[in-house]
Amino acid sequence: MSTDARYDGTPMTGRAPAESVGRILVTEAQINQRVRELGAQITADYAGKKPLLVAVLRGAYMFLADLSREIDLPVEIDFMAVSSYGNQTASSGVVRILKDLDEDLEGRHVIVVEDIIDSGLTLSYLRRNLKNRAAASVEVCALLVREGRQKVDEELAYVGFELPPDFVVGYGLDASGQFRNLPYIAEYTQ
Repeated sequence: MSTDARYDGTPMTGRAPAESVGRILVTEAQINQRVRELGAQITADYAGKKPLLVAVLRGAYMFLADLSREIDLPVEIDFMAVSSYGNQTASSGVVRILKDLDEDLEGRHVIVVEDIIDSGLTLSYLRRNLKNRAAASVEVCALLVREGRQKVDEELAYVGFELPPDFVVGYGLDASGQFRNLPYIAEYTQ
């Protein structure tokens, strides 16, 4: 899923300095196409139901916004903020809930919308936590999965792209709060 594109120093309206953004791994067009496909798949799988989309902040906000518009069902949206990274580029393995849900999950069909699955430890914790709230079902829709990094075997119902284990930025993903507004997924080179 890699392209040979590399940021060439052309001004990008202040989006990303050349020294921080490397090869583009997933283009804007590829993201748009895959989000449409995932929306259609969720629409078919949840026909007759009203799923609750739970975005994991902050990285999944852009993916959630685009995905929700591609689901042809009544959906509700809520947000959770969890942290296992802090300001690091690798997960600490310690999960903290920074913002909890506003919605009651009892009897609800929940789809956790994640930006990226790395070790899977945060996702495993989050799934257990949500299932314990009596949700009818809890599935995951992840934009990205880093190949070979999972420490727990989590079944993912919906996956956008599998990527090498490099640290990436763009389309909601950041490095110390920067680069979320890039319309593509690229290597972070610093």
